[in-house]
Amino acid sequence: MEKDPHPENVEDNDNVSSKSGDEQPAGSEENEVVEGTTSDPDLSHTQILDEVDRFLEALINAEDKSNPPSEVPKSVELLSEMVEGMINNYVNASKASEAKFGRDPEYDTSLMEAVNRISKLSIELGEFPSSSALSSSLNRTSIVLQQAMSFLEEEFRHLLEGTKSIVVEQKSNQKTWKQTSFNYSHQESGRCVLQPELESNKEDEFPGFSQETIYHMKKIATAMVLAGYENECCMVYSILRQTAFKGTLNKLGYEYISIDDIQRMQWESLEGEIALWINVVKQCYTNFFSKEKNLCDTIFTDYPLISQSLFTNLAHTVVLQLLNFAEAVVLTKRSAEKLFKILDMYETLRDLIPAIDELCQGDCAQGLMSEASETMTWLGEAAVSIFCDLENSIKSDNHARTPVPSGAVHPLTRYVMNYLKYACEYKDTLKQVFQQHLMIDKPKNEQQIDVDDHDGDVSDDGSPKTTPFSEQLMTIMELLDANLDMKSKLYRDLALQNIFLMNNGRYILQKIKGSAEIHELMGDRWRRRRSSELRHYHKSYQRETWSKVLQCLSHEGLQTTSGSSYGKVSKPVLKERFKNFNAMFDEIHKTQSTWVVSDEQLQSELRVSISAVMIPAYRSFLGRFKQFLDPGRQAEKYIKYQPEDIETLIEELFDGNPTSMSRRRT
Repeated sequence: MEKDPHPENVEDNDNVSSKSGDEQPAGSEENEVVEGTTSDPDLSHTQILDEVDRFLEALINAEDKSNPPSEVPKSVELLSEMVEGMINNYVNASKASEAKFGRDPEYDTSLMEAVNRISKLSIELGEFPSSSALSSSLNRTSIVLQQAMSFLEEEFRHLLEGTKSIVVEQKSNQKTWKQTSFNYSHQESGRCVLQPELESNKEDEFPGFSQETIYHMKKIATAMVLAGYENECCMVYSILRQTAFKGTLNKLGYEYISIDDIQRMQWESLEGEIALWINVVKQCYTNFFSKEKNLCDTIFTDYPLISQSLFTNLAHTVVLQLLNFAEAVVLTKRSAEKLFKILDMYETLRDLIPAIDELCQGDCAQGLMSEASETMTWLGEAAVSIFCDLENSIKSDNHARTPVPSGAVHPLTRYVMNYLKYACEYKDTLKQVFQQHLMIDKPKNEQQIDVDDHDGDVSDDGSPKTTPFSEQLMTIMELLDANLDMKSKLYRDLALQNIFLMNNGRYILQKIKGSAEIHELMGDRWRRRRSSELRHYHKSYQRETWSKVLQCLSHEGLQTTSGSSYGKVSKPVLKERFKNFNAMFDEIHKTQSTWVVSDEQLQSELRVSISAVMIPAYRSFLGRFKQFLDPGRQAEKYIKYQPEDIETLIEELFDGNPTSMSRRRT
């Protein structure tokens, strides 16, 4: 490490000594004072430093820098020998792989005082033209300074490498994270959750370093920067802190995965990697970055620009690697199940960007935020694409030609509504990504109009204002309605068509009622219209099923209209009415007890409405005309049911049970 120091800033807190008891150089001219300075080879440590300080003061105050001093005091050579000796003592005192600095604070202070003066001598002597005496001293101090800087650089390295890393421990069958480098805790749930620690100590302020170690690193860094070895100091710091940071992420289970590996990964595996990535990013912007910046600011407290540069470069390296993962995920084959993890990633980057803005500064920070925003936009576009592909899933299901047995809720209805329910838990994020998508697709002169149209959540009439996302949601619901209407036509029985539409309509309505997010987007007006449609299906079902049965119980047509028996009840007609009623009711019960109405409330509403029509009509008919049938076998042949039997059998409808009739009447 050969270097001629030419620092821009040579000021330090340890100012050149000027004690009241020191003798002031004699003579009227500055150069004469320097030349007249003498030194005793048997000077003590303090005396050597004092002698060098006086020489430095003379050099600094010299007005004519073109006239070099003719003589350099012997204290300069003694100082060089002293520094060499002290370094040798450090090296010989312990193993090469161990840090020596910090074991003897007084000795450390003496070394730093001496090195500080060697550094200043090298700088000040370099300000004068070369001369034989000056060149020799300059070369000597430069060599010693280089040796000192090499030693301090190595000590700086050892101190930085002394940090611990996060370790994972198992305790009470629960995963906990023991903090030795950063504070971290983990709680398993659907999304990543951060838990702040309740207690901390002073050492927690810095990633794995004690206050004493921080103090030593700060002294070394200051000395190296003052001596003009800023690049060497920053290089060591940057490499080792990036390595330590990478090790910390590895301890959390995060490792670099290439784009090709991500493309080939099965979704189950990739899903786990995404969850880990989300957790790591959150740890970075809530915990790791702030502590890393703290460390950097403390070690380079006198050099804020250096500190900011080092931290920003570290954050840039880490964030770029994390962004590469997100971009690789965007490039994978898109499928519906990926939507939620992609939205999680989008939200994570959305929270990361303000943290970057707060912690980083300068052009690098702006560039980093721009790259993060771009990656976030790609994730948003992927989310929009996946969500809109739900349209294609509904349309492609139009070709199905097999009806769902028993008029039950169609699997497509369950899939779409559950998908929308979970998607709308990300309502605000989906609003944002769809709005951004609109801004990307539309010309600038149309963008402001759209922003104004979608400003606010509620329109003047109290209904929800439409947004690009809510419009897409409405489109999906309309497609689903049309698809279900088409599927209902697969049933030949008109009553079963209505049961199918009721089942699916009630399922949709209940899902929307159970999701505050979807309900907010669809609005009360849509819900009321849906309820009205259900009532229409209900009436249509009753008309198709029970109107013909009720005709059998009509009083009209039972009395003769001619002959001697005019006005009397016609027994043959009455018997035919009872016979038709029994046959029709048996067929309805046999058929509709196999139909399915899974919603208990809807099932109850249907049964109650049927009973409300059938029981009074049958009881009235039976009560009036039972007497016209001969008691005994004839009555038993035609009067198959009592009103209580009818009520019981109605309660068996829509159970999806084909054996209910055979169990009751064998």
